[in-house]
Amino acid sequence: MRKLIGFLVIVTFILAPVPYAKADSLWTNNAPAANLFTDHRAHAVGDVITIIISESSSAKRTGSASNTKEASTSVDAGSGLLTFINALSGSSSDSFAANGSLSNTNKVTGRITVKVEEVQPNGQLLIKGTQTIKQNTDEQKITITGIVRAEDVTVDNTVLSSNVADAQLKIEGKGPIAGKQRQGIFTQIFNFLF
Repeated sequence: MRKLIGFLVIVTFILAPVPYAKADSLWTNNAPAANLFTDHRAHAVGDVITIIISESSSAKRTGSASNTKEASTSVDAGSGLLTFINALSGSSSDSFAANGSLSNTNKVTGRITVKVEEVQPNGQLLIKGTQTIKQNTDEQKITITGIVRAEDVTVDNTVLSSNVADAQLKIEGKGPIAGKQRQGIFTQIFNFLF
């Protein structure tokens, strides 16, 4: 009898209703499906791409010009009816010389994330982005536009600025520091007139 009671107790524990245990997932249901095989590179309108700006340019030019011109003339004294003409002589000279040189070096580096504005029929991406940095009363604005081939977008979703076709990179600044880098109004007028 004891064995039967023991057996019934064990069966009762096994068959007794167990409270429902709920396990929460690490992934939210509304998050996009994480797939190791999904290509996360930009390919549609609204996607973002990081442009790695690494541009440098250098120009050098020298020039010189010179010109010399000389002329001389002489008239003998008149004779006969023309005795009133005295002997005359004259000469003139003109010379011009100019030298000039130009040397210009530019280097721009940085990173800016842009949006895909349009996907063209051939699959190329029209991109545009602006980055504004404001510090105290100075503001610097960087704008870049251009066309990127989809195959130039790397696995980490970046593109070198040298791979952006029709690239337009504008760097504008305003504020006290930018104002001090411009010529004064009188200097501008003088340069315009002369």
